[in-house]
Amino acid sequence: MANRLALETSPYLQQHADNPVEWYPWSDEALALAREQRKPILLSIGYSACHWCHVMAHESFEDPETAAQMNRSFVNIKVDREERPDLDQIYQTAHHMLTQRNGGWPLTLFLMPDGTPFFAGTYFPTTARYGMPGFKEVLGRIAEAYRDKREEIARQNASLMDALKRTAPAIADEQELTRAPIDAAVLELVQLFDDVHGGIGHAPKFPHPFELAFCLRRHALEGSQLSGAIATLTLTKMAEGGIYDQLGGGFCRYSVDRFWTIPHFEKMLYDNGPLLALYSDAWLLTRVPLYQKIAEQTAAWVMRDMQSAQGGYYSSFDADSEGEEGKYYVWTREEIHALLPPEEYAVVELHYGLDTPPNFEDRYWNLRIAKPLPEVSAELRIPLDECVSRLHSARSKLYAARERRVRPGRDEKVLTSWNALMAKGMARAGRIFGCAEWIDSARRAVDFLHATLWRDGRLLATYKDGKAHLNAYLDDHAFLLDALLELMQAEFREEDLRWARALADLLLEQFEDPQRGGFYFVSHDHESLFHRPKTAHDNATPSGNGVAGFALQRLGHLTGEVRYISSAERTLKLFYESLKRSPSGYTTLLCALEEALAPPRVVVLRGEPNSIALWRAQLAKTYRPDALILAIPVGVRGLPSALDKNVPHDSGTVAAWVCEGTTCLPPVFELAGLEDSLASRSGLN
Repeated sequence: MANRLALETSPYLQQHADNPVEWYPWSDEALALAREQRKPILLSIGYSACHWCHVMAHESFEDPETAAQMNRSFVNIKVDREERPDLDQIYQTAHHMLTQRNGGWPLTLFLMPDGTPFFAGTYFPTTARYGMPGFKEVLGRIAEAYRDKREEIARQNASLMDALKRTAPAIADEQELTRAPIDAAVLELVQLFDDVHGGIGHAPKFPHPFELAFCLRRHALEGSQLSGAIATLTLTKMAEGGIYDQLGGGFCRYSVDRFWTIPHFEKMLYDNGPLLALYSDAWLLTRVPLYQKIAEQTAAWVMRDMQSAQGGYYSSFDADSEGEEGKYYVWTREEIHALLPPEEYAVVELHYGLDTPPNFEDRYWNLRIAKPLPEVSAELRIPLDECVSRLHSARSKLYAARERRVRPGRDEKVLTSWNALMAKGMARAGRIFGCAEWIDSARRAVDFLHATLWRDGRLLATYKDGKAHLNAYLDDHAFLLDALLELMQAEFREEDLRWARALADLLLEQFEDPQRGGFYFVSHDHESLFHRPKTAHDNATPSGNGVAGFALQRLGHLTGEVRYISSAERTLKLFYESLKRSPSGYTTLLCALEEALAPPRVVVLRGEPNSIALWRAQLAKTYRPDALILAIPVGVRGLPSALDKNVPHDSGTVAAWVCEGTTCLPPVFELAGLEDSLASRSGLN
């Protein structure tokens, strides 16, 4: 036997292709071998940008003695959690049930030959430390248990399967959907909010963009000052912190401290797409210049470093370079001093806190904003404009110097779901700031997905090195449908509407549970696994059920397709008890609930392209989270009746219809009159 990972598309699996471990990818071949040889399976799940995955690989998987022990006792399977989120999801759940602890990566499980897990952990050191047993010791114990305690394992597995069955949401007695969970979620988030440093919860701190977007929505629609404070303080502190790349743009995955100073340095596409949309919305609502700067720098980073020439967005950047976490990003004071003239260093020293003790490993600085430029200006007694100019020049020099360092590895696979999140962010930011380049970036990504990962009316999950494969998941379909709705608001294209309807039909045909409601994570014709989850909780990415419900409702109102709206309602009813029990964990689904109770306003602009573009640009200057605005040029054919509005033949005329549910106001021919209608819902009540 030999290591079988060299031909895989996953960079993470390719990183392990030279290990002395006889790795298999997850495959029928590997599972059949375990059954034939009656060996347990050692399943290792991680991803290419994962720091502790690299540590465990160096300590254990590259060690010939450890590898020999693995090869002797187990069938060893390596999985990229980004390509196989279905496997990651069910085995993370199993880990939690077996250990009563949260999981993470690397995820290490030992399975029976049928795939049922009987022992689980995450990172194991090569020898006992950190209060954990050494990996070789674990291997010996597991092999012994599998040999001598098969009956005990069988009883445990039966209990695990019963517990997994109980995780399925139970349909409550028929009850009316109300907004009570929405109000309760705000109260929960207020309790979890760090009102000094921003953020939901304490260290380690994650961005939580979906909870923050929910809060921003509450502030805009209801005037909730507490919700607005949660969103804006957090966004400000993150933008000023070390979790944000102050030189290159873009956010790291999380901060290890409550101050947002030291991140886990990996940069993920799935974080930055929603954060780009969120900062754009926050600027629209507050006009805080910092938020515009963050949006501009993040969009520039995405197009410069994360978008392929073919249009697809890459997945991530590693936390490590040259074997050290954060080495690419951090600085000594001497390095910066040597690169800058004294007048620029004086600004940088105060602005980034180089006059304070090092904040990383007691010898380096990870750059964060310690003093805003107005304070630096006052302290140095120079004009603010001069401060801004010096900082701009200094940042350019530091960035150029950093580019000469060894870069962290980039995972260049293109994931459908993550591309959809970024395409939505770029389209939304482009519409808000009137930046055609950003909208074009989103369009190129969507067109790449359509050309490469849409095959014979079905969607695929991942692409790399000319190969698109793997049956797509709920998130791929739901996120892409949501992104198409956003892109249509930035620039309407008939083909985007057609594809949106095809994706919606696939959601209903291949993922919906027609008896109980809701959507499974994998399609009806997916590979059979030991558990088929159906969840609605938001995690690092939004809930697939939440996004599906939200997007299907909106598409239903655009097209007049009641079955899309009915499907979303069944999903809300299935998870309604969960929403009542723990509402702040389901903010994506809560937004769908809100629009089920009060349908979004659909604004249809019809006229000549240049004329409707001017109206669309003006309307984009106001934050309206409860509205969809489509500017559809005259001459577009094949529209559903809900969008196929007749306009006067006068070439200079723009006509606008405002609809809510099945009710539409008479057409409006003056932009001011349209804005008055949108300022209040009362005209449709």
